[in-house]
Amino acid sequence: MDFTLSPTVEDYRARVAAFVADEILPVEADRATFDPHENIRLDVLETLRAKAKAAGLWCLQLKPETGGQGLGKVGMAACYTEMNRSIFGPVVFNSAAPDDGNMMVLEALGTPEQKRRWLDPIVSGAVRSAFTMTEPHPGGGSDPSMIETRAERGPDGRYRIFGRKWFITGAEDAAHFILIARTSDDPRTGLTAFLYHRDQPGWHIARRIPIMGPEEHGGHCELIFDGLEIAPEDVLAGEGKGLKVTQVRLGPARLTHCMRWLGLAMRCVEIAQGYAAERKGFGVRLADRESVQLMLGGLAMDIEIGRLLVMRAAWELDQGRFARKEVSMAKVHVANLLHRAADIGIQINGARGYSKDTVLEWIYRYARQARLVDGADEVHRMVLNRHLESEGRGFFAWPVAP
Repeated sequence: MDFTLSPTVEDYRARVAAFVADEILPVEADRATFDPHENIRLDVLETLRAKAKAAGLWCLQLKPETGGQGLGKVGMAACYTEMNRSIFGPVVFNSAAPDDGNMMVLEALGTPEQKRRWLDPIVSGAVRSAFTMTEPHPGGGSDPSMIETRAERGPDGRYRIFGRKWFITGAEDAAHFILIARTSDDPRTGLTAFLYHRDQPGWHIARRIPIMGPEEHGGHCELIFDGLEIAPEDVLAGEGKGLKVTQVRLGPARLTHCMRWLGLAMRCVEIAQGYAAERKGFGVRLADRESVQLMLGGLAMDIEIGRLLVMRAAWELDQGRFARKEVSMAKVHVANLLHRAADIGIQINGARGYSKDTVLEWIYRYARQARLVDGADEVHRMVLNRHLESEGRGFFAWPVAP
């Protein structure tokens, strides 16, 4: 494994870093640019997005023929971490969830017509999207086999959808949706992925679920389906391939979360270091106190461990493998790391950290969801134990060149 960045990737990484520093951080520093849900105001976002496009930093994760730069997962890891030095960064470059994962799965599995109709508008930034899978009890959460929303196929080949979904990120502002519903009771082929537009009848948003915040654009919503009709040509990857769609989408999406969270964790360190270098107590700078040095040194080590785990998983994906255990290890470690980084940042900053004078409290609230989204910690640890049981000492095998 060689994680040395190519000159091309390093050029993009450096340009993303400069763009964040010069264009996005000054916007983030002005509370007037925040919307009521503590995200960037859409009018301000559109201005920054136009600049990112003009700078050639748009949708770096996609293939050139789709409108991206084809950086691969290792290249994405380097660039995504730089993007999320700012809490507003990823959405400016069209590399934020859920659009990021939706674009990649449509690019991988969509037909040419599906890509033209459903993918291209997301790539251009004309619309936003949502991935509609999670359900309230007793439906499917971390376990997709529990999904109860059903798709009934009529004599004309069209499907009618009935059921309830919730915590659907971005749903209120989304125009394009990928919906996972049950078409049979088969444990492997019982789920199907469907594409639909917000203007189609037969569904509605029951509520925008209040959360700790801050929120992505479009919030986290509860949806009710009472007869949404979907044509056969809007089935993604074929009937019964819904589980495959979730695997193709969620594996890389979990890892891109980690890439971005590393950027936020590094930002927490940056803010903590800046304050510790200036603040004195009892005649001593905080930066000179051993307790503070231990906190920051340990955090720096954990961030580097997270970077290596993410890069290892990204490298595995670039080799064409699923990297399930590598992604799970990265997801658990980095999700917990982000929470620790925000907590330590607040502790070193004291009352300032608890205020809204920095983004530490924003990151702290945001970080709590990291241990739940795209599979709770416990689920990923369970997955790792399954690998350990089946592989034995092979769990720790090194990759071997052919």
